[in-house]
Amino acid sequence: MVNSTFSTLDSAHTNETILIVEDSPTLALTYQAYLRNMGPAIEIAETGKIALQKIKDLQPVLIYLDLKLPDMDGITILRKLKAEGNAARVIVITAHGSIAVAVEAMREGATDFLLKPFNAERLTTITRTALELQHLSTLVEQYEEGYKGKQHGKFIGESAAMKAIYRMVKDAAPSRASVFIVGESGTGKELCAEAIHTASPRRDKNFMALNCAAIPENLMESEIFGHVKGAFTGASDDREGTAIRADGGTLFLDEICEMHIDLQAKLLRFIQTGQIIPVGTSTPIHVNVRFICATNRNPWEEVQAGRFREDLYYRLHVIPIHMPPLRDRGEDAIDIARSLLIEFAREEGKQFRDFSENAKTHLLAHHWPGNVRELGNVIQSAVVLNDGEYLTDDMIKKLLGAIHHDHLSSARFSSQNHSGPHSPHPDTRRSGQRENKPSIPSDIKPLAVSERKAIEEAIAACDGSVRKAAKYLDVNASTLYRKIKLWEKTAP
Repeated sequence: MVNSTFSTLDSAHTNETILIVEDSPTLALTYQAYLRNMGPAIEIAETGKIALQKIKDLQPVLIYLDLKLPDMDGITILRKLKAEGNAARVIVITAHGSIAVAVEAMREGATDFLLKPFNAERLTTITRTALELQHLSTLVEQYEEGYKGKQHGKFIGESAAMKAIYRMVKDAAPSRASVFIVGESGTGKELCAEAIHTASPRRDKNFMALNCAAIPENLMESEIFGHVKGAFTGASDDREGTAIRADGGTLFLDEICEMHIDLQAKLLRFIQTGQIIPVGTSTPIHVNVRFICATNRNPWEEVQAGRFREDLYYRLHVIPIHMPPLRDRGEDAIDIARSLLIEFAREEGKQFRDFSENAKTHLLAHHWPGNVRELGNVIQSAVVLNDGEYLTDDMIKKLLGAIHHDHLSSARFSSQNHSGPHSPHPDTRRSGQRENKPSIPSDIKPLAVSERKAIEEAIAACDGSVRKAAKYLDVNASTLYRKIKLWEKTAP
């Protein structure tokens, strides 16, 4: 992959500059000749003063810096660049090489160390690598800057569904009322709770999260309310509960519907009185917390089934928020996936910076039953198992399973397979003139058939572009991709 990337490197850097800071004119011109076909312009500075001026004027992306200059030490220039936050990559050149000099240069911001003498191949290789790393670093910064406009706290996405969530978070944050967040696993319920806390007047106090499904039933009461020494076997010391640690802040009870019915009664009393009683004592302690709860179940169905107290439901279900599944968030899936890709690539030392177009199609077509959590798992696995500039559909297919959409535009929905934008569905062509008599009940088509016809005609009219058709049909592209996937699976 590195070699294929280098093949396009020269043209990608034609507007950039490499500065050679070398007091020997002969050596400087030799290095310049070695690098003349690399793409960037090559400038020379024979003194530190000239070098600093050219760095200011030309903003070079790469600097070759001799440590021994007639007017100043190269380390001095390194320190000045570091203090100014200059983003140029600096490769130190010296004939006085030693471990100590190399370490000091690296500490002051140098990215590599080149010992005289060296040949043309060594210089061009290290230059190509440095330019590519600089290029990738710039791309990462650009993507991160782009995400800032699409990020709301820790959330990423500009879909209509998420904009509604952002508004609810903003409206709910100043209140003391309890919030009840529902949604499928992996949709970001805890992120929503954190966002409410961060935007609230309680932001300077603790946000304490407690997963009711992860703590054994016999320890849950102690986990919330705390206990005193000797309250039960193993209670060797007094222990503050989560409620006390959240005093003045927010107590987030995740998977609240997993809480045992007996403990629900004690939680209800806590909500009503603002007091807790640690296990093993009868002395109440006043605690001021804002309650936020979450579940991946339907809480009212839990009430009707007798597993969740109705009075507790009404106490907690004051401000309901429903987190949308990833499949209903349209292009948000791509923005989230790209953010995860860059994060995991950085962690793993890989070169990935974006997805191929076919990979984006696969990401939008997948149903994502595990939502953002599943998406993160897939992207991380793909990054660990592969490398390259783009994450391709083949890399994703191995992890998503058999999702076949390679021929969406070229086969089933190619405009070449239709007589025009208003061609009838293949199943209706055989009906002949009956199409002119819609009043006959036998000629009425099932809704699914009519829907499919409308979608296929829209895609054909848009020259096979699913995304463009989705825009005109006023639906998410991911919705069309899922329907297409279903039709392919059920095709005879």
